[in-house]
Amino acid sequence: MENREIARMLAETADLLEIAAEDSFRIRSYRNAAAAIEGCPERVMDILKNPARKVTDIPGIGKGMAANLEEIAARGSFERRDQMLAKYPPTALELLKIQGLGPKTIGLLWEHYRVSTIDDLERICQEHKLRLLPRLGAKLEEKVLRSIASYRQRAGRFLLSFADEVAGELVRYLGETPGVDAVTPAGSLRRGRETVGDLDLLVTGPDAAQALDRFVAHPEVSEVLGKGPNKASARFGPQSIQVDVRALAKESYGAALQYFTGSKDHNIALRARCLKLGYTLNEYGLFRLDDNTRVAGESEEGIYRKLGLAWIPPELRENHGEIECAAEGRLPRLIEPEQIRGDLHMHTVESDGRAALEEMASHAKALGYEYVAVTDHSKALAMANGLDERRVMAFAEQVRELDQDALGIHVFSGIECDIRKDGAMDLADDALASLDLVIGSVHSYMNQEAAEMTDRLLRALECPYLGILGHPTGRLLLAREPFAFDFERVVDAAARRNVWLEINSSPERLDLHDTLLRAAKARGARFVISTDAHHPQHLLNMRYGVTMARRGWLEAADVVNTLPLREFRKQLVARGS
Repeated sequence: MENREIARMLAETADLLEIAAEDSFRIRSYRNAAAAIEGCPERVMDILKNPARKVTDIPGIGKGMAANLEEIAARGSFERRDQMLAKYPPTALELLKIQGLGPKTIGLLWEHYRVSTIDDLERICQEHKLRLLPRLGAKLEEKVLRSIASYRQRAGRFLLSFADEVAGELVRYLGETPGVDAVTPAGSLRRGRETVGDLDLLVTGPDAAQALDRFVAHPEVSEVLGKGPNKASARFGPQSIQVDVRALAKESYGAALQYFTGSKDHNIALRARCLKLGYTLNEYGLFRLDDNTRVAGESEEGIYRKLGLAWIPPELRENHGEIECAAEGRLPRLIEPEQIRGDLHMHTVESDGRAALEEMASHAKALGYEYVAVTDHSKALAMANGLDERRVMAFAEQVRELDQDALGIHVFSGIECDIRKDGAMDLADDALASLDLVIGSVHSYMNQEAAEMTDRLLRALECPYLGILGHPTGRLLLAREPFAFDFERVVDAAARRNVWLEINSSPERLDLHDTLLRAAKARGARFVISTDAHHPQHLLNMRYGVTMARRGWLEAADVVNTLPLREFRKQLVARGS
């Protein structure tokens, strides 16, 4: 069993305990353990099998949780989880994905109406029974029905990070097949879409077809959907994501990669250009219309070049003007991961992070960064052990006293300060003034009307110490829609006050997304890409934020934390003046 599956079991148990309104400390212990295991660089099962190792050496894993892990290793589950699944059906967990419902409400629905599925919930709302329960009402019924419709639209989709992890595992596995030269992901994963419906893998080599046999024999294949001489499809892993593996001839590799990368709209527009130039394009190659002679196909670059186009990066292939720009030599020089010089949003054990400041800084240095900002939560997030004014100022002093030369990386003192319901900042001005960098974020009252939320954000932007607007739309992918507000007015105010917009690299957020990034850039906004890391392993998520920036047509000059330390310091001083 892989770490991600163990973490999922622990997180689901925490959800069930919360539905049952059990002790908050116990719930938090399961969530912390899930986070610790997901971020552990070693397989927990390997540690458990090694008599010389102790699973309690993993930070966040105590003796009680270690016993649960040993039970999982022995029989695939553990007693507390089994007890909760006996009390509530597993389908109750799906209800947590409906915006507007929290664990307490789900527990209430179960107690009164035995609601355990999305269909049950929809029926209760349509019969106007939800409004009869304490502290609920007609507005919530309407919101839940809208959320159910939205959830059904996105059902069967997976986070980009999950798809990337599965693809990486299969690329390594299939790459070990004799006679295989390369295994390449295509589809929406290659384009960097925030969520992915399925996976496309292209295999080349003299015996590429052998990879199909190896694929369907993988122990995590739960159902083979079809297998022929050139393609195999199967459900993979406990989440049953569909994976299609195609074996290709060398001369068709580029054409197939272009075709199966998409998007559909990009390919339609590209084929229209082909017809105007006297060609036809499919997954086998680019051919002349008059005599069906192949003129390109071995590489993507060759196909685009033959059509009079610069090669178009996959992230741009959405038919949003990229073909016209490629024809005119106006494609942007997209930001690259190695251009990031620092991470400006991370949490430590001072609030709800899993590692100390020095450990986070050390891992950031190992990634080649020149600087980081440590930005723990403010006091409004009591569950996250948020910092009050006294602790903020003490922590800022601690950062100033660090031997930064010995660390080998510069640490800026910061805070992720809650933006309150009325737009006021969660901390007093003197505390904010003591810091190098302030991120302002909305974490509560996300159901405000659009006008109210707009006014809230505009008031926050008036704070002279605010440097970054964190995860600006508040969305959680596959779980929570963005809150409503006038994006253009807020962006204009941020640009005018030199407040940078965050591209949050957390795979659950990826906020902002491509369309909003292009709109914000056109209005003069500047950006930072940061991880919102709560564990050293989360620092590796920076690549997903860079992918979002690339999808938004951003270049290095648009992103402030591509600057070297000296230049970034100047930007901080200029921003505050």
